[in-house]
Amino acid sequence: MNNVSHDQALDAPPCATIPLKKARWFEDEVHVHDARLKSYLRGSFPSVDVEDVVQESYLRTWIASATKPVRSAKAFLFTVAKRLALNSLRHRKKSPMVAVPDLAALDVVDESKDTVEAVAVSEEIALLAEALNSLPPRCREIIILRAYQGLSQREVATLLSISETTVGTQVYQGMLRLEAFFTKRGLIES
Repeated sequence: MNNVSHDQALDAPPCATIPLKKARWFEDEVHVHDARLKSYLRGSFPSVDVEDVVQESYLRTWIASATKPVRSAKAFLFTVAKRLALNSLRHRKKSPMVAVPDLAALDVVDESKDTVEAVAVSEEIALLAEALNSLPPRCREIIILRAYQGLSQREVATLLSISETTVGTQVYQGMLRLEAFFTKRGLIES
């Protein structure tokens, strides 16, 4: 954004601000593996939504390359896709979904929970989301991968092409920021 003002950059569509060199790198080094990646995922993980995994893999590869050069785009892309597919399978195993033929027949009121408790849980979730959104993007991504997706420090480092030390530092700083967030709102004592 050398000659573009902040307001102009916000008005421009996202693709207008992508440097041509970066777009070519993505097309030549990442997107060129589209067919092989989809074939690999369909063969290795037939029950996974291949299109979703591929799109998320592209996004994560793009984000990773924005902060640090990716040595082997193909290896990085396939590693990210494999981990996303495995995470999808793990998530599905933990919380299987049951297809419902008639949604109108469902009882949408959860009578098993106390209404006050349900509201409190909903507010806690909203507060946690606000706390996570207050973190810098990179820190938030690492916290989510470590704390909420359960990846090891090594797995996060490999996935994002960063050192394990960086992952540990980001987790530590993120936890301090989250602690400060909750302390400021009187939810925990300092």
